[in-house]
Amino acid sequence: MPEFVALLHASPFYELAALLALAAAVACVGGLLRQPIVVSFIAVGILAGPSGLDLVHSHDKINLLAELGIAVLLFLVGLKLDLQLLKSLGAVSLATGLGQVAFTAGFGFFIALGLGMAVVPALYVAVALTFSSTIIIVKLLSDKRELDALHGRIAVGFLIVQDVVVVFAMLALSSFGVGAASEGAAGAAFLGILLKALAMGAAVLLFARYAAGPVTRLVAQSQELMVTFAIAWAVLLAALGSHLGFSKELGGLLAGVSLASTPVRDAMSARLATLRDFLLLFFFIGLGSQLQLGLLGEQLLPALVLSVFVLVGNPLIVMVILGLLGYRSRTGFLAGLTVAQISEFSLIFMAMGVTLGHVGQGDLGLVTLVGLVTIALSVYMITYSHSLYRWLERWLRIFERADPSRESSTAPADTVAADTLLIGLGRFGEAIFNRLREGGRNVLAVDFNPALVGRAQGAGLPVRYGDATDPEFLAHLPLDRLEWVIAALPHTETGLTHEDPRQVLLATLKAQGYRGKVALCTYDPTEADELRAAGATVVFSPHADAAACAATFVLGEDAPPAVAAAVRPPDA
Repeated sequence: MPEFVALLHASPFYELAALLALAAAVACVGGLLRQPIVVSFIAVGILAGPSGLDLVHSHDKINLLAELGIAVLLFLVGLKLDLQLLKSLGAVSLATGLGQVAFTAGFGFFIALGLGMAVVPALYVAVALTFSSTIIIVKLLSDKRELDALHGRIAVGFLIVQDVVVVFAMLALSSFGVGAASEGAAGAAFLGILLKALAMGAAVLLFARYAAGPVTRLVAQSQELMVTFAIAWAVLLAALGSHLGFSKELGGLLAGVSLASTPVRDAMSARLATLRDFLLLFFFIGLGSQLQLGLLGEQLLPALVLSVFVLVGNPLIVMVILGLLGYRSRTGFLAGLTVAQISEFSLIFMAMGVTLGHVGQGDLGLVTLVGLVTIALSVYMITYSHSLYRWLERWLRIFERADPSRESSTAPADTVAADTLLIGLGRFGEAIFNRLREGGRNVLAVDFNPALVGRAQGAGLPVRYGDATDPEFLAHLPLDRLEWVIAALPHTETGLTHEDPRQVLLATLKAQGYRGKVALCTYDPTEADELRAAGATVVFSPHADAAACAATFVLGEDAPPAVAAAVRPPDA
C-alpha cells in the first residue's frame, strides 16, 4: 500500500487518475443508494483528504481546476440574470439577503456567547454562520430544474447579496488586519477596492448594452468558438476581479451578466453544463482535503446547537421576510431552505481569523463541523423540499399574509371562460398553446417561470404564474369548467429523488375532484403505459408523434395503419 501511494504521488497525472477513479466509484455507490451527487462529491473530498486516503498532494493543481469550476458556475448563473430580472427582484433580494444576514449574525453572536465563547471568536463564528453556499445551492436548483422558478430566482438573488456581503467582510478583515498601518489606511484601502468594483460593474453594463450583441453574433458562427469564448470571458473577468481586490466569484458572475441579454445565452448554458459539473468535482475535492477532522471531536455539542440554529433559524427568517413582502408561504419556504447551510466562504473567513490570531484552531474546527452537518442535511431538505412543504403546510400558513399581493399580482382576474388548461410554456407547450387558440379553444396557460409569464401577459395572453403541482394553486383554478388539462412537463431524470411532477399533478387533480381529460407529455416511450395507468387520458411523445406525422405526410394514402394511428390520440 505505501508503494502504491508513493507511485500516485510520483506524478500529478497519476494522482488525478486516482481521484477520478475514486470519484466515479463513490458516485456509483451514491447512485445505488439514491444519494444526490453533491453528497458523493463531498464524500470524495473527505476520502481523498488527509483524514482519509491522503491522495491530494498536488493542491495547487486541484485548486486551479476548482477555481475554473467556480468561475464557470458563476458565469452560468450570471447568464440567467438579465437586467429585467435584476430590476424586478432586486429590492426583494436586497431586503431578504440583508435581513437574513443581520438576523443570523445577531442571534448567532448571542448563542455563541451562551456557549462560553469569548467576544471576538463569538463574533467571527456569528458572521461565518451568515454565509450560504451559492455553489451548492445553484447546483441543487439546477439539478431540480428550479433555477427559473420564482423561489429559485429569489434565492439566487439573495445568495448574490450574501456573496457581496462576504466579499466586503473579507475585504474589511484584510484591510483592518493584515498590513494596515492605521485605521485610516485600512479604510482607504477598502474604499479603493469598492470603487474598483463599482467601476468594473459599470464597464460590464456598458459592454452588455453596446458590445455584447455584435461580439456574440460573431462567435456564434462556430459552436467551438462560442464555447471557447464563453470560457475565456468567464475566466478573464474572474481573474480581473481577483486582480482588482474582490473575488473571482463576482468577476465570473459579472461575465455572465454581461451576456445574459444575448440570444446565445441558452446555447452557452447547454454547452458548458457538463464542463461545470466536471470542474466542480475538484472544488469539492479541494474543500474536503482541507478539512481537519481531528479538530471536530471537542466541538460536537456546540456544533449541534449552531447547526440547529442554521437549519431552522435561517429558513424561518427568510419566510418571515418574504411573507411580509407579500409572497406565499410556499415560495418563502422553498426559498428559505436554500440558506439552511453555511458556505465554503465561512471556512475561508475563519481561516483568515486564525492567520490574524483572532481565533484558534478549535473555533475553525467548530465552524467546519457546522458546515459538514448543515451542508449534508440541507442537501436533502432542498431535494425533498416539495414533500417537506406538504407535511408542514398547515403550520407554515402563519408566515403568509391574508393577501399575498406579490404573487397574486402576477395572476389576472378569473375573467377567462377557459375550457383548456395548459401547463408549461416551453417550446412544445407554447406551440400547443398557439395552435389551440387558433382552433378556437379558450386556453389558460400556467408556468412557473415569471419571465415567460410576464412576457405572455405583456402580449395580452391569458397566462398565470404558478406551480401546477401545488394543490392550493390548482384549487383556485376553474377546474369545474375545464374539458382538458394539458401538461407539457416531461419528467427529466436528474439523479435526484424528487417526485415526478406529472404523477403529482394527476394525484392533485384527482384530489380536487377534476372529471375532465388529462394529456401528459413524455420523451420516454416506456413511461406512457405507466402514466395512462395513473389516470392520463392521452400521453404525447413529441419526437415520436412528429416522426409519425412526417411519415404519414410523405407516405400519404400508403401509410401503414400503425403509422397513421400513431398521430391520432385514443378515444377518451
